[in-house]
Amino acid sequence: MPKKIRLGILGGGGDSLIGILHRVASQINDNYEIVGAVFNPDHEASIAFAEQIDVPTNRIYKDFATLIEEELKLPEEERIQVCSVQTPNFLHFPMAKKLLDNGFHVICEKPMTMNYEEAKILEEAHQKSGKVFALTHTYTGYPMVRQMREMIKAGALGRIHKVDARYYQGWINTIIHDKEKRSSVWRLDPTKAGISSCMGDIGVHAFNLVEFATGLKINSLLCDFNYLYEDNQMDVDGTVLVRMDKHVKGVIRSSQVATGEENGLAIAIYGEKGAFRWEQERPNFLYKLSDTEPLQVYKPGHAYNSELSLSGTKLPPGHPEGIFDSMANIYLGAAKAIRGEKYNDGEFPTMTDGVRGMNFIESTVASHKKGNVWIDLD
Repeated sequence: MPKKIRLGILGGGGDSLIGILHRVASQINDNYEIVGAVFNPDHEASIAFAEQIDVPTNRIYKDFATLIEEELKLPEEERIQVCSVQTPNFLHFPMAKKLLDNGFHVICEKPMTMNYEEAKILEEAHQKSGKVFALTHTYTGYPMVRQMREMIKAGALGRIHKVDARYYQGWINTIIHDKEKRSSVWRLDPTKAGISSCMGDIGVHAFNLVEFATGLKINSLLCDFNYLYEDNQMDVDGTVLVRMDKHVKGVIRSSQVATGEENGLAIAIYGEKGAFRWEQERPNFLYKLSDTEPLQVYKPGHAYNSELSLSGTKLPPGHPEGIFDSMANIYLGAAKAIRGEKYNDGEFPTMTDGVRGMNFIESTVASHKKGNVWIDLD
């Protein structure tokens, strides 16, 4: 067994949902050991949290700058190898760039940066660093999403005709209708969340899933947002028409005010030979539709699945796997890359996906603000 990769964590303390997801995921395949962190801006709270989860406190630093400074003083065989950035959006870019500039690998939450310009700067820093950068578009780690990708790549659907992706949630309903609340939540504050709330937070996942599964790039889009209130600066609902090439069209629908919805990410891909349908809330079922054959259902763990799907499956058929396993598969792929081992290019989203995502987000905002017009992506 290779020696465990020394992992540092930025953010994700307290009752953070994303924090526990990352920590559990990093442990599932026994590849990482948390050796240092800044869990919280309050150093005492950070120390207390480290004690709570049984992480040694001697390398729980008071702030990010101190983490970099002190870790670089350590011998290379002792210092943090990779840092997981789990902070609010506005900190992703400065932290990721400084980590890369100082020779650390990076695993980063999305959106990767606050804007497209920052994404291009970070891409250049990444190229200069020679380090691994993994972006946690978690849903690409599901075995059945990976199976769909591999089957499409092998020609199972023939020419793609249409793509329909949606990501519906209802959680912001409890905030958006209260003027005081919507003025105090960081996800609705453009200085902390970036230029988009709904499309930047969840719509970009649907965008990423479309490009990941089909292997095609979205070339242009037309977007219409809903802000619900005049004083709200951030979109909470949006519909995006997309063109992938001359004969491939589609739609990406995203909402944080879809009343009663929980985590409704889903995708349907239609081609000349058949179609695939997958839903995140039922992740262990991949449906293959046809005009001439009965409905087929693919499930994880079976020998008929692709190598990429099976490499992300830890249990025998019939044992459900979920979002912790999906995130763990991204950490597993990053571990292979950090160690210089062979890996499939679908094992974790990369800097390229982050840059594409920011290009998508900015283009949706531009399309809406210009009166719902078509915008070309780079």
